[in-house]
Amino acid sequence: MVTPEMVLKSLVDETRLRCVMLLLAENELCVCEFGHALGEVQPKISRHLGTLREHHVVLDRRAGQWVYYRLHPELPEWAMTLIRALATGLQGSALHTQDLERLRAMPDRPGRCAIQHFSI
Repeated sequence: MVTPEMVLKSLVDETRLRCVMLLLAENELCVCEFGHALGEVQPKISRHLGTLREHHVVLDRRAGQWVYYRLHPELPEWAMTLIRALATGLQGSALHTQDLERLRAMPDRPGRCAIQHFSI
C-alpha cells in the first residue's frame, strides 16, 4: 500500500525527483538513460531507483540485459496528481530542461517498446 509518507520521502531527494520527472515525460527508461540524462554514475542511479521501487512509486521490468523503469501503474490518483503538480512547477526549470535535452541527445539509446500508462 502506498502512503503519502512513502511518496513524499521518495520525492524529497533531488535525484529521485529528477528520475520521476523523466519517467513522467518519457514513460519508460533504463538505468543507462537515467545516468546519461542526470550525469550520474550507475550505482547511484540504481540505489535511488531501488528506493523508488521499494516505495511503490516505480515498477521495473527486465528485457534481456536491460532493466526498464516506469511509474507504477497502480499509483493512487492523489500521488499522480502530486507528481503532475511537481512537473508543472518544474516546467521550464533549467535543471529539468537540461535533463530532458541530455536524454534526447543520448547516442545509441537502447531499443524498447515504451509503455504508455499515464498522460500528463
